[in-house]
Amino acid sequence: MEELRNELNNASVSSEITPKVVGIGGIFFFSDTPQETREWYAKNLGFEVTEWGATFDSRNVERPEEVTQLQWSPFKTGSDYFAPSAKPFMINYRVQNIEGLVEKLRVNGVTVLDEIASYDYGKFVHIMDAEGNKVELWEPAR
Repeated sequence: MEELRNELNNASVSSEITPKVVGIGGIFFFSDTPQETREWYAKNLGFEVTEWGATFDSRNVERPEEVTQLQWSPFKTGSDYFAPSAKPFMINYRVQNIEGLVEKLRVNGVTVLDEIASYDYGKFVHIMDAEGNKVELWEPAR
């Protein structure tokens, strides 16, 4: 019985550090008029917007004390922030163990566009998916 309990405890610990996506961190898209788009969403759908868009807070089901965020942001059409992707959108995925995930992606031959950048609010890196979409990976600061 003690062995089984240890295995379960180890499994729960390793699942917390497994390099993987754990949610959506943001939805970014091109807009010809980002300010007007933000205003339209505020007026018509009740978004609380800033110059960066809107932030939606929610709770982690597995850890209710943890508040997670999703960032919604229109970017000026033609912005180079999505480059080298030619797509008019970019999705930000919230991840755990970003260093381990980047290592796994490199082993799998995935194009990693930059080194992991650290900020007060977390770590970021950009990759390209199989369809040529630029993807942003974000590990929130704890």
